[in-house]
Amino acid sequence: LIVAYYMKLKLKEIHMSGNHHLYVPGPSNVPAAVQQAIHCPMEDHRNPTIPELISPLMEDMKKIILTEKGKVVFFPSSGTGCWEAALQSTLNIGDSVLGASFGQFSMLWLDMCQRLQFNAITMEEEWGTGANPESYHRELSKDKDHKIKAVLVCQNETATGVRSDVVAIRKVLDDLNHPALLMVDGVSSVASYEFRMDDWGVDCVVSGSQKGLMLPAGLGILGMSQKAIDAMESSDYPTCYFDVKDMIAKIETGYTPYTPPVNLLRGMRVAIDMLLAEGLENVWKRHHRLAEGTRRAILDGWGLKLCAKEPKWHSDTVSAIVVPEGADAVPVISTAFKTYNLALGAGLAKVAGKVFRIGHLGDLNELMLASAIAGAEMAMMSNGIKIELGSGIAAASKYWLDNPAGK
Repeated sequence: LIVAYYMKLKLKEIHMSGNHHLYVPGPSNVPAAVQQAIHCPMEDHRNPTIPELISPLMEDMKKIILTEKGKVVFFPSSGTGCWEAALQSTLNIGDSVLGASFGQFSMLWLDMCQRLQFNAITMEEEWGTGANPESYHRELSKDKDHKIKAVLVCQNETATGVRSDVVAIRKVLDDLNHPALLMVDGVSSVASYEFRMDDWGVDCVVSGSQKGLMLPAGLGILGMSQKAIDAMESSDYPTCYFDVKDMIAKIETGYTPYTPPVNLLRGMRVAIDMLLAEGLENVWKRHHRLAEGTRRAILDGWGLKLCAKEPKWHSDTVSAIVVPEGADAVPVISTAFKTYNLALGAGLAKVAGKVFRIGHLGDLNELMLASAIAGAEMAMMSNGIKIELGSGIAAASKYWLDNPAGK
């Protein structure tokens, strides 16, 4: 009775009528059809029909990351688990790893390398910029003995709304004839904008279920090239849960080494079907168009700045909005949540309190983003940030009208 009483009080505190508006850059909105697929009775994950689910699913995931030569596995984890799986399964303790740090997640990946006893060579870049090909060229050209065994690049830095050019990093490796594995964090880019594993020569790509794949969190996705698979043969790093070799071998039978989240896999089946039905290039175009409308709201309507320093860095999955000097983004986010039932992304680490973020990835359209823009406007005004009400919606709407879908 006591627990029920306090639960009742808590529900009163948080209840708001209408829909919750989720515009963080992951988890993203889960489509109704995917929710229905997930909401199914529990089943034996060793039953004879499971291979009919898992085997085609991994083959179709290859169509999302555009590989014919590679293999795809999943782990019951977030994308962070697949960071670890890729590193531990292909490298040896003490191996050198090169990467650029220009935001919270690119920084954390390199921190993981250090903690896992790799030699992390970190190139510090200004937050608001991305992976700089010149920095990679400088460091790799010094590595005459090819001690660097893996090169890391974060295609989309979620903390700052910055996109990096993976093709440019691949070109650096090719120009120098450097044999390092190219590992890409595609957590907030895969299934949202262009990624071509085979064409770009990517050896490991990490993603997660809760972003462009339109699922709840809980599945880490890892794509491996044949070169990366071959590298596992010479790795002496001790692995267990995140052993990619074990996972590949078991998935080829249609099962997994341990209990998989079957409900999420049922949802993933529907989500991938939706993406393939829309067409990957159409998915990429939709994300770019919706992102550009959001940027018009921020830059032209509100007259504010993005954390991304130049258009070449602009992310099509998340915009990090810099609040004016002297303003604090934290109460803006709090007001949006408590007053308007709108979840906006917070600034992290170096940009904490300086930015708030609007995620525009996954299952969304113009009117969904209009709610994020309108709610952000009211939350900013409520906290003393002087913008013209309606200016963001007007700028975004004008862009979307002038650039209709499908054109």
